[in-house]
Amino acid sequence: MHSPDLPTPDILRSASHWGAFRVQVQNQRLVGVQPFEHDPHPGQMIHVWPQMQHSPLRIPRPLVRRGWLAGDGGAARGRDDFIPVEWDVALDHVASELDRVRTVHGNSAIFGGSYGWSSAGRLHHARTLLHRFLNTLGGFTGQVTNYSYGAVMAFLPRILGSAEAVAGPVTTWHSIGEHCDLLLAFGGLASKNWEIHSGGGGQHRLQDWLALLRKRPVSVLNISPQRDDVAASVGARWLPLRPNTDTALILALSYCLVRDGLEDKAFLARHCTDFGPLRSYLLGEADGQAKSPTWAAEITGIDANEIEALARQLVGKRVLLTAAWSLQRARHGEQSYWALVALASILGQVGLPGGGFAFGYGSMGAMGNPLYDSPIRGLPVGVNPVGISIPVARVADLLLQPGQEADFNGQRLIYPDTRLVYWAGGNPFHHHQDLNRLRLAFRRPETVVVHDNFWTATARHADIVLPVTTTLERNDIGGSSRDPFLLAMHQALPPEGQARDDYDIFASLAERLGLREAFTGGRSANAWLPELWAGMRQALAERGLDAPDFETFWRKGYYELPEAGRDFFLFERFRADPDKYPLKTPSGRIELFCEAVARFGYEGQTGHPLWLDPEEWLGAPLARTYPLHLLTPQPETRLHGQMDGSELSRDGKRDGREVLRLHPADAASRGLNEGDIVRVFNPRGACLASLALSDGVARGVAVLPTGATFDPDDTRQADGMLEKHGNPNVLTRDVGTSELGQGCAAHSCLVEVERFCGPVPAVTAFDPPWLMSKIA
Repeated sequence: MHSPDLPTPDILRSASHWGAFRVQVQNQRLVGVQPFEHDPHPGQMIHVWPQMQHSPLRIPRPLVRRGWLAGDGGAARGRDDFIPVEWDVALDHVASELDRVRTVHGNSAIFGGSYGWSSAGRLHHARTLLHRFLNTLGGFTGQVTNYSYGAVMAFLPRILGSAEAVAGPVTTWHSIGEHCDLLLAFGGLASKNWEIHSGGGGQHRLQDWLALLRKRPVSVLNISPQRDDVAASVGARWLPLRPNTDTALILALSYCLVRDGLEDKAFLARHCTDFGPLRSYLLGEADGQAKSPTWAAEITGIDANEIEALARQLVGKRVLLTAAWSLQRARHGEQSYWALVALASILGQVGLPGGGFAFGYGSMGAMGNPLYDSPIRGLPVGVNPVGISIPVARVADLLLQPGQEADFNGQRLIYPDTRLVYWAGGNPFHHHQDLNRLRLAFRRPETVVVHDNFWTATARHADIVLPVTTTLERNDIGGSSRDPFLLAMHQALPPEGQARDDYDIFASLAERLGLREAFTGGRSANAWLPELWAGMRQALAERGLDAPDFETFWRKGYYELPEAGRDFFLFERFRADPDKYPLKTPSGRIELFCEAVARFGYEGQTGHPLWLDPEEWLGAPLARTYPLHLLTPQPETRLHGQMDGSELSRDGKRDGREVLRLHPADAASRGLNEGDIVRVFNPRGACLASLALSDGVARGVAVLPTGATFDPDDTRQADGMLEKHGNPNVLTRDVGTSELGQGCAAHSCLVEVERFCGPVPAVTAFDPPWLMSKIA
């Protein structure tokens, strides 16, 4: 579909977080996609587009919840029906509510909720557009950090000066393949996550990087409760430790090196702050308990002799220590990363090729790619005059606890009294924990406005639902800083039903509020694209790269950047000269002892990495009642909850429900068999799943992927709400990692599993909510 105000493309192309593709259209319907021709190993998920683009789950037109119109105060959110309205009516409702709330209660009473994984395109990035719009209104209460690695996103700058080691760029696979002898992968290198690139990617290269590990070879140790967290082709050794106990193992390895006098004293003295307090803690001088292999064995379930042997293997080799992002999504998850930084410093290998530490390999595609540093950018968001932002995972606290205080990374927050939630981009009823609690929280505001393409659980909990276009129904530019391609995203189809793009919706609202020019800058969405490209082109020119003009780029559909750093490795310059290239910490060094953290006075935090009981784990008293530790990894057949209604996602389920994996011995002790419909439960809630047996899961561990569309059975009140589809976030804890990071702590969760008895309720997650026929 050609946009007359833009050049005509040679081939229709687009991009999503799971890859770039070419578009096939007949009679204004998407009939197929073809992988991007420069992608060596394209993923399977791009092929769900034809089915989902025209899915009955698309929201057809603007809708208003019946109870909201009747003034029910939100009591029926999530189980009410909707009345179709004309666009002008819906926009008038939204503009009126925004104006009322900011006038009566102040702009801090508007919560601008938007979290990740919306459009791969940068112009139509929902979070950016929402924030730009709300800032023109005088600001809002916002969010900082993320669910993926939010705890260390906040905390790592305290000890390293930035979050680069977790967000990237990180040490490249070329450097690892050529120099590393031993790679300790805490949480593994899960292949399923490599299909996803934030912002859209032109290349999938996992197979190339794993081939580098086999070529040298590099010894890989998979330290995880799941064997398949490292691909079988790598030939990794599996060390199945108890979930949440990685910090204890890391401290024990550090203890062995210090006990034997093998720490790199020169590196510790020149590149780190005071090692003394941590050394005293490791040896037990501080608390009377040496962090020995015997001590760690009781916590981790790993034999003490095996821990001793592993410590000896670290000596005299080039060692890279890495951790999946999932590792820090647990109570006190900051400590595992801090302890790994300490162990790498004790080994003295920080800043060496293929050595030291780096995080996130296997957590998302392109981590460890050569440097490209694509100058991808969207519209400026402006300044938020309100100046209040909560950690992203504290949404329910914000809504349920107005006026209460919370500690976050040395700050004291006071939650505003939220009257209006405006959500565009993302689905908190996928990402968040303890969904029963979130459901109560979403019933508290006076008004909830949601933009969405599909009937997600978040859209079902809205008062005003505004249907938005998919990436195939608008023009945009995509790309990832870790990928070599900048990608044109051509509009291939007219909008489905009455969908409009977010930019148009916000421009129309801004006009009603007398702020259209401030939001649009006098430009249509398509008119912004050449401007954005001009900025990217200028940034490339400053690096000596001659990118084409916009018309050439748009017609061709992509621009490929050369590699900027093939053998990049973290902290190279800092290692060579820490005085000339200090870190952005108060000391300029790695803060193995952090004076600021010690001063915060948070419970248990003494200023250096240490073992803190995660409270809900297999060593807790609660494990006598709920003896299985639940892990909730990312799924293989969708991005989080996106495209859950596709055949690809449904084919990964059984009997229409998500699959729970248990070790055969754990199943046998409960009288359970392969294929049983089971009830997974704890005091927070219960869900149904189909059981699969696997000896690749450690004993005492249950694995249930996230992303099954939240499907509560509201008919069951006597024995508590039952989620029918297999969404594990009815079970997970809605509590921060700690006051340091206040990240998501989903992986500190105990459950029990039993066979479900009685009639099995039908899954209704993909039944659109009932729409009343009246048009307002």
